[in-house]
Amino acid sequence: MKNRVTRWGIGLWGCALLLGATGCQKQIPESPCIVNIINFVRQTEPRPVNISDEDLYQTTAEQVALLKKYNLRGSFLLQYDALINPKYQALMQEAMQAGSEIGGWWEITQPHVEAAGLTWRGIYPWDWHANVGFSSGYTPQEREKLVDTYMAKFKEIFGHYPTAVGSWFIDAHTLQYMTEKYQIEASCNCRDQVGTDGYTLWGGYWNQAYYPSKQNAYMPAQSAQSQINVPVFRMLGSDPINQYDSGLGHPAQGVETLEPVYGGGGGDPTWVKWFFGMLTEGPHLAFQYTQVGQENSFTWPRMKQGLECQIPLVDSLSRSGKVTVLTLSEAGKWFKSKFEQTPATSVVALHDVRAAGRQSVWYNSRFYRANMMWSDSTLRFRDIHLFDERLASRYLTEPGTSTQCFYTTLPVVDGFNWSSETEVAGLRLICQDTAGLHVVAVGSPVVREEADGVLSVVTPILSGDSCKIRMEEGTLRMQLPVRAQGKYGWALNVASGKTLPFTTLSTDAVQAQVDGFDYRMNCSQGAIQAMDSTTVLCLMPDAQGELVLDMAVR
Repeated sequence: MKNRVTRWGIGLWGCALLLGATGCQKQIPESPCIVNIINFVRQTEPRPVNISDEDLYQTTAEQVALLKKYNLRGSFLLQYDALINPKYQALMQEAMQAGSEIGGWWEITQPHVEAAGLTWRGIYPWDWHANVGFSSGYTPQEREKLVDTYMAKFKEIFGHYPTAVGSWFIDAHTLQYMTEKYQIEASCNCRDQVGTDGYTLWGGYWNQAYYPSKQNAYMPAQSAQSQINVPVFRMLGSDPINQYDSGLGHPAQGVETLEPVYGGGGGDPTWVKWFFGMLTEGPHLAFQYTQVGQENSFTWPRMKQGLECQIPLVDSLSRSGKVTVLTLSEAGKWFKSKFEQTPATSVVALHDVRAAGRQSVWYNSRFYRANMMWSDSTLRFRDIHLFDERLASRYLTEPGTSTQCFYTTLPVVDGFNWSSETEVAGLRLICQDTAGLHVVAVGSPVVREEADGVLSVVTPILSGDSCKIRMEEGTLRMQLPVRAQGKYGWALNVASGKTLPFTTLSTDAVQAQVDGFDYRMNCSQGAIQAMDSTTVLCLMPDAQGELVLDMAVR
């Protein structure tokens, strides 16, 4: 196991060298905390009638000036309508001279569609609805025309093709076409969310970055031959403790992220300091990542306070060696130089910015994601989703016709969608004895990187002994105390009336189906017990207290 202190010491060992946009060489630590400053740019905003095109331009100009003030390099990603505007072209030349990169923001606009020889179906010149404002609303052939049109115009203006293209979501066909024909280095997409702006992206690789499946750009691939060879970074910096439960029991989530316009997140200096402390001081695997920045639609008066708090802090952390500020393309190049396949990563938050004092650990690999939550002296798995590269997106070959968009993975535990306002779903640590099931009281965990890709979590049980969990790339291992009377295990509870994907529960497997796609989670040590409609199942260890869940079985 690597020493966490030496990763941020003066002598950065095991460094990779990267040629930056300004021609300078940047040293990247072996296990860096990467910060991308990504601002994406729209020419027009039809939703709030009091926002003018000039307001949007001035917002971007302020973002450029703020980065120049602190000599920081970011990524400005342009929609086609902003790309063809001479004012933005001149402003972006200024940003590039200061070291920032210019890339593409893949929301589709009327000028873009018409330049590609297609018919615009939107209500406004930029229409945010999924069936017209995103590539998933077009046929694969139309998507390629949109890519070729954008790339040709970008090269005409800037003399080269963009190497970074981002969006709230990009379909797999478009992303693979950009990667193979135009060799983009990196992409980015939205954090996990339910219902926000009509976009549901749920159950994906949480934070950091992954190689997407050729069948589904939201799904990490398990094999090299089935992956699109461009990393997709997760944007917006979600609160790893509180974002998940925001809006619990409602059809859409709230927003608790690093975005500078939100007072409960990136606009609050206390929250911002806590968030970056969590990123830079806690244990993690492979690398840490977050994205700073905001789309210009929110306008400068709303984001000014948040950005003027965040950018100086990033500058200070960069100077002290605690974070590495890269453009999105540089982050993609580094990722590809380090990882041939999606690595296992983690986000560990053992101190809560809120008085509730909850704790959370996220683990991601190319096979699954899992989230553990400590709250009110109890422990539960709040979330477990499996990944399968064979699951094709519903937009892979056909255009989406709905104004909404849905990208999901394969749930085993879904603490958000399977909860109500009064009943919180989760896989809880319990003790089963003659009196029934009892939730176990626990203390605070100890979390450490045990080996490459392996996260160890040890939680004291207040009645004595401890629960030991080892999260590996394809396996979830648990060691529970053996008792003379009663038995420790895990019980899955869901809110009443919830429809679950499970089709068959046997002693050694949970079998389920989503959108006609069958999947399973095997239990190779211990056993699965089917229960009732509220306590759906229990996972019980073997006689030695061992429970092993196989996440890589396909």
